[in-house]
Amino acid sequence: MWWFITALVITSFFPSPAYAYDNNPLQDICVAVIDSQASVFVNEKICKDPKLATTNDFYFSGLNVSGHTVPQFGFATKFVDVNNMPGLNTLGISVVRVDLEPQGLVPLHPHPRASALTTIMEGTLYV
Repeated sequence: MWWFITALVITSFFPSPAYAYDNNPLQDICVAVIDSQASVFVNEKICKDPKLATTNDFYFSGLNVSGHTVPQFGFATKFVDVNNMPGLNTLGISVVRVDLEPQGLVPLHPHPRASALTTIMEGTLYV
């Protein structure tokens, strides 16, 4: 019983990990749509009625091809964001395909309110 009371007292002075979340949580679904009759406006996009959302709102094909080339740094990028996959609006997600040439360099850049997940398909990458 002594250990339980001690552990309870100690943990009461430390914040719970459950409080480690974004202060402004993102909305669940707000599929972007070009519709001047819609009334909800989030992230500079008008929202489609969630009942009208389809699987196509969350689908993008084209990551199998390389994107825009930045020759001075030796890489090419293809972005998938709310502009070409409307279902990403308010989810805090974007997808980028990056093709690096040998000795290519992606300049330092921030990811405000976001994280990055990197998957290497071929070769070695130093991050």
